[in-house]
Amino acid sequence: QVQLVESGGGLVQTGGSLNLSCIVSGSIGSISGMAWHRQAPGKQREFIVEITNDGNPIYPRSGQGPRSVERRFSVTRDNAKHTSWLQMVNLTPEDTAVYTCSAEVRPPPSIKFTTYRGQGTRVTVSS
Repeated sequence: QVQLVESGGGLVQTGGSLNLSCIVSGSIGSISGMAWHRQAPGKQREFIVEITNDGNPIYPRSGQGPRSVERRFSVTRDNAKHTSWLQMVNLTPEDTAVYTCSAEVRPPPSIKFTTYRGQGTRVTVSS
């Protein structure tokens, strides 16, 4: 069984920063891509960024995703710790949402990768 747990959300003022973390645990053979999404109240889930196994970030296409996503959101990971971090700066009330992490995991003895998702961590940005 594979579990993802996000943490680091909370209340922050406009212009503030937060660093979210996502830890993958359980029966892990290997992890491929890890991605971050968010869902604001009444809106569809929005892709923020993915990070490949070798640490390359993949952002949404131009015009998609959060405002100035590449300048305000950065992603890192530690493969040995099965952890990814999403660093967010210059936050505004538009960034208020539940942020979730997903990971493509190959649990042994399977040879296939399956996408698992955490429950999310809530971020609230006050004006």
